[in-house]
Amino acid sequence: MTRNLGWMAAEFAHFPELSRENIEKLVVLEGFENFDAARQRGKGVIFLTGHMSAWELAPFAQALYGHPLSFLARPIDNDRVNRLIDSYRCLSGNRPIEKNNSARAILRALHNGGTVGVLADQNTSVEEGVFADFFGIPAATTTGLVRMARHTGAAVVPGFLFWDDAMRKYRLRFEPAVAMRRTEDEAGDIRENTARCNKVIENYVRAHPEQWLWVHKRWKNRPPGEPSLYPE
Repeated sequence: MTRNLGWMAAEFAHFPELSRENIEKLVVLEGFENFDAARQRGKGVIFLTGHMSAWELAPFAQALYGHPLSFLARPIDNDRVNRLIDSYRCLSGNRPIEKNNSARAILRALHNGGTVGVLADQNTSVEEGVFADFFGIPAATTTGLVRMARHTGAAVVPGFLFWDDAMRKYRLRFEPAVAMRRTEDEAGDIRENTARCNKVIENYVRAHPEQWLWVHKRWKNRPPGEPSLYPE
């Protein structure tokens, strides 16, 4: 994991050198037909992903392949660093959406048939999420993604970058859209669909455990009455 975190930083530093002409030497697309089928529905696409491998490279490469997106990001406290990071992220045509003021911008992007990338594998506040199983343990998980999908009809397409040592390249793999349950029980649907998204992420972590950002306290918030899983 430490090696992959270092690789991510190194890949990020080389973003200015990447272009449509050379991206295939570093990143290959797989399952693009799944993303394209979702895009053809015309209601926008929510790109479900997580902190896997060189995760900053996934949306960057997707844009260089001709499909730029908007991505949710929390601003870095240091303004100069934040401007530098955003300038690199946007070199391929992507656009940032500030995570704390995102609803209107996300709705606009999806309404226009665009793609919005969401890193959905980190702890969230109890007020903004639900507890859904992740590796068999309830984890506070954002519901914003599935709520937006329900409201707009956008497809939720899993897309994960991972390093293939045999190929000596990264693979950016798109899976078929996650089936979203939609009944009259909205709260129940939100819980179920959030759990389905967690399962997709869990499957990728199981396949590539060394490439996931383990140092994040994924189970920091606990259901009422349950003790902390981390030492103070």
